[in-house]
Amino acid sequence: MKVLISGVSRGLGKALAEKYLKTGCDVIGIGRSHEIGHPNFRFIQCDLSDPLQVNVIDFGQIDEETILINNAGIIGNIRRISDQQKPDASVVMQVNTVAPMLLCSKIARAVSPTQMLTVVNISSGAGRRPIPSWSAYCASKAALDMFSQTFLLEEIEKGRKISVFSIAPGVIDTEMQQAIRSAGTEDFSSLSRFEELKSNDQLVPPDEVVDRLIDFIRNSNESMGVVCSL
Repeated sequence: MKVLISGVSRGLGKALAEKYLKTGCDVIGIGRSHEIGHPNFRFIQCDLSDPLQVNVIDFGQIDEETILINNAGIIGNIRRISDQQKPDASVVMQVNTVAPMLLCSKIARAVSPTQMLTVVNISSGAGRRPIPSWSAYCASKAALDMFSQTFLLEEIEKGRKISVFSIAPGVIDTEMQQAIRSAGTEDFSSLSRFEELKSNDQLVPPDEVVDRLIDFIRNSNESMGVVCSL
């Protein structure tokens, strides 16, 4: 089985890649950098914020069961959009929504229609409820949820063997959480909640999320629906 994962430089993406490699899978990592040394690991260097770099990715032809995990994501400026001198909405949407859409398109063309294709888009509860000062992030994840549902229907119409999920993995102890806690209260009204999650040891370690996610993928079925949470 071949597994493709974006955002493998650190956090959840790196932990996912290392776990799948231990199970004997061939893993392709996509991102700006990596620290993984393994004979079954191949790296595609790509800055997902640059649509030109994403457009030239070529997976070749794949004739085996394949999993694509669109994990890479950014929170963007944690500030009300009207207070941003140069809003970064276009970059957030590119990394969190447009790049996964393009990678889905590419993998659907690369994988033989006779092989099972599973797509997992890492979404967020922020795509399902508004959080002030996260407007671009919330919008990007909401769009990813809707794209995931539509993409599945499109591929089913073509007769492909496919499963698609847009999964909110919970609050993970990653560098993104560090960035959230570094925001000022004047810009982010929910800051105290995220500080309490850290101080109360309520952030989930990446390795634990990896185990849950891989188990979810292994035991997934159509009754779970596309948009779901771990």
